[in-house]
Amino acid sequence: MNILMGTMEQGLIFAIMALGLYISYKILDFPDLTVDGSFPMGAAIAASLIVKGVNPVMALVAAFIGGALAGLVTGFIHVKYNITNLLAGIIVMTGLYSINLRIMGRSNIPLFGVEHIFSGKNKIMVILLLIVICKLVIDFLMRTKFGFALRALGDNETLVISLGLNEKVLKIQGLMIANGLVALSGGILAQYQGFADIAMGTGTIVTGLASIIIGESIMRKGRFLNITTIVIAGSIIYRLIISGALQIGFNASDLKLITAILTVGIMALKVKKVKARGGKLNVKNRGIKEIISVGARECKGSIQGTQLQPGR
Repeated sequence: MNILMGTMEQGLIFAIMALGLYISYKILDFPDLTVDGSFPMGAAIAASLIVKGVNPVMALVAAFIGGALAGLVTGFIHVKYNITNLLAGIIVMTGLYSINLRIMGRSNIPLFGVEHIFSGKNKIMVILLLIVICKLVIDFLMRTKFGFALRALGDNETLVISLGLNEKVLKIQGLMIANGLVALSGGILAQYQGFADIAMGTGTIVTGLASIIIGESIMRKGRFLNITTIVIAGSIIYRLIISGALQIGFNASDLKLITAILTVGIMALKVKKVKARGGKLNVKNRGIKEIISVGARECKGSIQGTQLQPGR
């Protein structure tokens, strides 16, 4: 029972990271390797501030801001200097390793004996509160005009440009939100496990992608299951699979290999199913449709509000 509860708690913490990765990878179509650096960055910032007596909640806010700044740098060098998304992410991820060491002062910061968000509290309730807040904020954001534009940007960048929106600023803002969530997850995990380590971000992007792919493969969007719920469920299922692998005798050192094989296997099955349906993916560019409708309503309103002068 304790193992199952621990697995659920970790799954929910990593779900916040998966939500951030969903924004960059799925919505923006931006394979952002920055997350392998922003995840431990959030842990480093939170742990460093907590040991100095800063309020643990404010430490998480600082972690989110730190991750957002990392996303800002990745987006800036990508759109400003036309560096490919993969290379931009690799450059920032590499630089963050040194920055994280500077923040921490050493490779590991223990949090035992200091006050943090889980001190004297029910861990699962604290984690549920945090994941619900993140989910509701993202759900609200995706229903706004900004969210529609963000989704349209990943589907068709040319359309966004033709509508007069600044696609470069939108992309940077999306990466800031994504990496902010990833860093927030790192800050929560550091407090949950009682330490921050410089190597804790290794394989973050693969773990997040595995959670997203598992969630999308097993569950379908519907009236009561939106994409954020699916991603959260996918993260929990992924952690249950990893926990099961450990229980049947696999070593902890085998987990990365298991994750890689699991991800490839699920993607291969997904491709096989698509080919069986005729070889066409059923893609719904909801972001494009919604931003067109918003633009059309605004255009209609401006035309109705315009008074034509005689002789024009």
